[in-house]
This record gives sequence, structure tokens and C-alpha cells, in this order.
Amino acid sequence: MRRLVALAAGAVLLVSCRSGGDEPPSSLPGAKLIHFRVGTDLVPEPLEQAAIALPPPKDGSRRPLVVLLHGRGGSPDAWANDQLYRALEAAGDAAPDVVMANGGEASYFHDRRDGEWGTYVVDEVIPKAIRLLHADPHRIAIGGASMGGFGALDVARLHPGMFCAAGGHSAAIFDSAGHTSEGSFDDAEDFAKHDLVTFAATAKHPYPGMRVWMDVGTDDPFHDADVQVAHDLAQHGADVTFHEFPGGHSGGYTREHLAQYIAFYAKALKSC
Repeated sequence: MRRLVALAAGAVLLVSCRSGGDEPPSSLPGAKLIHFRVGTDLVPEPLEQAAIALPPPKDGSRRPLVVLLHGRGGSPDAWANDQLYRALEAAGDAAPDVVMANGGEASYFHDRRDGEWGTYVVDEVIPKAIRLLHADPHRIAIGGASMGGFGALDVARLHPGMFCAAGGHSAAIFDSAGHTSEGSFDDAEDFAKHDLVTFAATAKHPYPGMRVWMDVGTDDPFHDADVQVAHDLAQHGADVTFHEFPGGHSGGYTREHLAQYIAFYAKALKSC
């Protein structure tokens, strides 16, 4: 089924409610997996986003919103799996709506030469998801895996006061410009603008008013940098929950812990 949704700014979104194997299970009655395309001048081309819309809570209030950012080479639909649906079901009335933002192949969700990827998430994807899902604009969390974990922590850092919580799951945090992977940053200057290691070591009041979750596998190549960032953030007063789990840097690792991630976001959003 397709329908057009008119936006306040005069733009139009093409919304697709797909049926079939990618639909939420019957154990989430009334839930819909929605795809919508964001046309914007901030990134090189219009991109398809995905969202999970849950029915309103029994008290008629708006659900909070969790923004999930995918890993390098991935897509928004990578999040829409059985583990996520089970996690939302377990959260009950506290379960958030979910928007899964599209970061292209290797944007790392930060503003750079080929597009303002972080700004696009904040100014384009989130507002349109809130209108489409009728989510609570005052209760938003952002998290991601790998490239998206870095992006979520960076976006939240640059927009204090916007998010109730932020999560870096196997976050792809590089300890120096010389140790980055090809294409992750434009150059050393770009890296310096988004250097989470230096930020965590020097910030006086990191992530004010936010709860932060970080986790990493014991065999993850980003293990040491993630541990250091979590430690330094806590030392500087951030409200950080950190977990080190067995495993490496993979989609399987992320899926294994999705229930814990959603439980964290639901609790943080409920008390925001």
C-alpha cells in the first residue's frame, strides 16, 4: 500500500507500508514497518528510511522515539529483525516507536564534504519521523552500531538537550586520524572535528542531561578505544552505562543484545 503524506514544510513523502516477511509479527498487534523517502539538499540524493510504528499506548499518549543508525555498508532494514520486534514486545507500553535512518555506504553520520549527514539526521529524518509516527518530540533517544554507534555519539554530542539518551553499540571509534579506515573521514581536519576520544578526555560536561550506553565485544577491534571513551566520559561526569560482552564486531553481536538496548532506551525515555 502506498500513500502520500503532506508535510508542514510543503514537501511530500512517499510512504510505503510493505507486507510480507519484513512485517512485524502478530505478537506486535497494530505495528507497521514503514518506508519513507527523505528528499533533501543536505545529502547527495533522496534516501529511503525505515520505521516501526507502534499503536498508541493505552492511555492515548504519544510514544517516545528511538533513532537507530546502521553500520558501514548496511541499510536501515538491517535493524528490522526478529530480535528487535521481540525487544519492543517485551517493553510493553514503554516501547518506543523506531526510525532507522539511512547513512549511505560510509558517511559515518557526520557532516563532511559529500553531505551534511549529521545535520540531515537531526533536521530532516527525525522531524519527518515524528510527524509520520506521531511520536513525542520531547522524548527522543539515538543509538547505533559500528559506524552508526560512532554517529549516534557524535550527533548527540553536537546537539545537547535534544536527546534523552544516546547509545554506542560496538561504536567504530578511531583513536587517531592515522588509524581510521579508508573513507571514514575526509582528512585529518575532518577527523579532528569529530574526534570522540579527545572529546571524552577533555569535555567538562559531556552529554548533559543524557543517559549514555556503551558496549563492546572483548574481541572487537574497537574495544580499547570504546573502553577508553566510556571511562573518560564517566570521569568527566557523564551518566554512562558500559558493558563489555564476549564477541567481536558483527551483526550477530548486535542482534544478541538488542533486548538490552531497547530496555535501556525505554527506561531512559520513560524518565526523561
